[in-house]
Amino acid sequence: MNSVKYVFTQLLQFVSKYEFEKCVERYNGDYHVRDLNCWTQFIQLFFGQLISRDSLRDICTCFKAHKNKLYYFGIKQNVNQSTLSRANERRDWRIFADYDEYLIKLVRPLYANSPIPTVDIENDIFALDSIAISLIIKLFSWAKGKYSGGAVKIHTLLDLRGSIPAFIFITDSKYHNNNILNILVPFSEAIYLMDKAYVDFAALYNIHRAGAFFVTRAKLTLDYGIVE
Repeated sequence: MNSVKYVFTQLLQFVSKYEFEKCVERYNGDYHVRDLNCWTQFIQLFFGQLISRDSLRDICTCFKAHKNKLYYFGIKQNVNQSTLSRANERRDWRIFADYDEYLIKLVRPLYANSPIPTVDIENDIFALDSIAISLIIKLFSWAKGKYSGGAVKIHTLLDLRGSIPAFIFITDSKYHNNNILNILVPFSEAIYLMDKAYVDFAALYNIHRAGAFFVTRAKLTLDYGIVE
């Protein structure tokens, strides 16, 4: 028997199953589940993200190829992409959102004093940007894109000390970053970097009065003019 723990197994030791199960219980995630519980679902998605798999089929194929090692990952059996897809569709997304918040609260303090290359500022610094993901409009009729296709936009507020997401918001592709300013609760003494094309100066001023600072940036280059 192999007495050396696999790298993936060692990484899982830093992920609290106890805290994850609290999130599962909160939303009754494993009710009437037989083949693929929430923890196994999380492990498979974590594995796919870690090694940059492109699809659920790709993830399941990797686990099938290493089915003799699944025991060491805490997985009882491998499942096909259809089972994993149904789990992603039917499980309450708040299970993973709550656990994500728990992990971020653990990690962010570790990087609180980390330097940011080329920036000599003691404040917290956040970058707000977004990316559009194309979807099939027949399956996602609510996700209207700019043209005939469908798409969603993921808006992310990134803590540059550690490159850790501090806020994620998913909208249709027509939603602009300046609207996110109305949702964000500003961190005191924080500095935000934003794309100049999306800055809503009225919202910017209102948030600035709450004690936040902003730095705007253009594409590919940074402009460190602090808005005061």
